[in-house]
Amino acid sequence: MSRRVSLVVNPTAGRGRAQAWLPRVESRLRACGAEVETLRSTSYAHAADAMAAVLHQGTDVLAVMGGDGMVHLGLNACASPAGSAASVLALIPAGSGNDFCRGVGLDPADPMAAATIAATGTPRAFDLIRVDDRYVGAVLATGFDAQVNSRANALPWPKGSLRYPLAALTELRVFAPLPYRLRLDGVVREQEAMLVAVGNTAMYGGGMRICPDADPTDGLLDVTIIHPVSRVKLLQLLPQMNSGRFARDRCVERLQVRTLTVDGPRLTAFGDGERIGETPLDVSVAPRALPLLVAADR
Repeated sequence: MSRRVSLVVNPTAGRGRAQAWLPRVESRLRACGAEVETLRSTSYAHAADAMAAVLHQGTDVLAVMGGDGMVHLGLNACASPAGSAASVLALIPAGSGNDFCRGVGLDPADPMAAATIAATGTPRAFDLIRVDDRYVGAVLATGFDAQVNSRANALPWPKGSLRYPLAALTELRVFAPLPYRLRLDGVVREQEAMLVAVGNTAMYGGGMRICPDADPTDGLLDVTIIHPVSRVKLLQLLPQMNSGRFARDRCVERLQVRTLTVDGPRLTAFGDGERIGETPLDVSVAPRALPLLVAADR
């Protein structure tokens, strides 16, 4: 019996990369035996409504094609508490970041391989980050990284991942350590930090390994804290985030928790590149909450 795949696409993702790849992705899905229904989104809200409608009507697989924003919508549409029924998600990377895709083993440069998985792959349960009543797949950012994300989103130019280095350098000129009140598995800490990042997977910002050892199947959240340092020191650490080498520095603290609360003045959180909201935020791991298609031989 053929698999029904409902493909929701942001055609503008990756500066038009998604639209360019779409005919070949549809052909690959059909060549692998899938019945394909394609819906092109015209806005973030339209994509969310389209996913909800598809799941309400019933489908075997919800496949989302685009960048991190589309992935964030897709995983929130399909996530469920452990042990309950949920719709199966497939991811076809076509954006500029693709961080959650990287974190679950998809090649961000190969939409065709991802299309094959959407048509023939097997479901595997992955953890998510629960933030109040919302889910995050990759990393929840607060502090310097969140402010960079906010600044990057406001930049009219350049497009794509080049916005983030430019926004980081601009933010660095005015940034100062922020006061945090954290509750980590029930233990309260009050401190200043440059950032506190909570990772389900390792990467954000298009491949920056802020939580280098995060594993989205271990039932734990990885927390990276960069303690107060000079702007020059932070500038030195930024390029090391691409490899994760920054984590060896003595100003970096790494923890694993199941629950935490993040609070502090002037703190706004971003998850999967999307604005989540103001603190305080109650954060926890959602074990095995996302049924996601992976390669059949994994």
